[in-house]
Amino acid sequence: MIAEWKPVLGINRESAPTASQSCLNKFLTEVDWDVHSLNERRLEWLQKDSSTRYTDRGVIPIDNVLIDQDGQFIKGTGWFWDHADQRKKIAHDYLIVNYVYSSGKHYPLEFRRFCKREQREATGEEFFDHPKLCCQLVDWVCEREIPGDFTFDSYFTNAEILNHIHGKRDRFGQPRSYVGELKFNRKVEWKGRGMRIDEVAAQIDPTLREPFHRGRQQQWYFTATLHIPGVNHKVRVVIIGDKKRDKEPCKILVTNRVAWEVVRILMVYRYRWTGTETFHRDEKQELGMGDCQLRDGQGQTRHMCLVMLAYTLLMDQLGRNPAKAWAFRKLTTIGEACRAVLRETLRSTIAWAIEQAIEYSHGLDHITARLRLTQLCKSPVKTHQRACHAGRRARLEVRASVSCAGKLSEEGLAARDRLGGGVRVIARRHQSGKIHSSFFPGRD
Repeated sequence: MIAEWKPVLGINRESAPTASQSCLNKFLTEVDWDVHSLNERRLEWLQKDSSTRYTDRGVIPIDNVLIDQDGQFIKGTGWFWDHADQRKKIAHDYLIVNYVYSSGKHYPLEFRRFCKREQREATGEEFFDHPKLCCQLVDWVCEREIPGDFTFDSYFTNAEILNHIHGKRDRFGQPRSYVGELKFNRKVEWKGRGMRIDEVAAQIDPTLREPFHRGRQQQWYFTATLHIPGVNHKVRVVIIGDKKRDKEPCKILVTNRVAWEVVRILMVYRYRWTGTETFHRDEKQELGMGDCQLRDGQGQTRHMCLVMLAYTLLMDQLGRNPAKAWAFRKLTTIGEACRAVLRETLRSTIAWAIEQAIEYSHGLDHITARLRLTQLCKSPVKTHQRACHAGRRARLEVRASVSCAGKLSEEGLAARDRLGGGVRVIARRHQSGKIHSSFFPGRD
């Protein structure tokens, strides 16, 4: 970089203002980088590991999720009915296709954002309803020849989507398979008559039902091959009830694989929950999928892409044996992985701060300036009050060995003196029996 005829202040303006809260927003809205290229590289990287590589026994769930937003001026937001909360709310509506490996690992593949018709017409863009967006995701998967069985809930089990999936071919030349949930009021052709599927279930002879076990619970099923009006191929339905003589079913599944065993159909549909509901929960609670409040549509898309990338990196670390050195133990959930990353980040940060204080004799002002905490750390009291007010109390933990009597070692005392009086020391005993001291920011 050559700064010609510019003072130091001018050169500083050309650099990214890392201390500004809008720095991340500018990275999402102004910096030139391609979302699709990043997503393709993410999926290519996943194929290098046998635990996340595509396989013919993989499952491809498709579902939509509502992301709460605070304002109506954010592009793509609207009033949507939330079935979980039983109320309308301002949100983004995303359709996401995931991939579930037979080992249980799962990750998102691609997504589409639904916009209401009036919003599309106002901007002159073409409107796509949910079935059209779902078919776009199916085409995206088939163009990349990703193997697996599609699965979805009753909202997407309609004739348009079923016919579209059945019209696609896998690498063996067979129609792509699907397993979906059927609504109880869906019309079917049964014994030459058009009937609701729940009426068919009520007429089934209890002696024709077969038992199966879901965990410790025993349930009963009846299966048959029939036609659904509007669907251009035969389907197989599986009617499931809690009791052998129940007239009302608890779940009805449908698939175009009429030769599959019932166990295979149930296994595919079971992965729908793994690939969609757990993903939505972890993305919202742990990775901030709904935290982006940018009005720019491109920024929203990039934010979602980065959240998917973070989820993929964490999922790659789950179940590894031996675990990474920073994890300390085998990770089993995304939340556990997030907390392990946080602990490692805090540990390495404070270890660096202690090193600066002990080995290089730097004071508190120098360390806080290097950490870009100058504005936040002018006063320990102000820092404490501001953190409590914002609901973000930062806890800095350092492991330093102490004697069995609970007294700090010479190294710990030197670190405390270097960091100043705004630090209090708490000794605690770990499960291993060793006593460690923890440094927390606060008043002396």
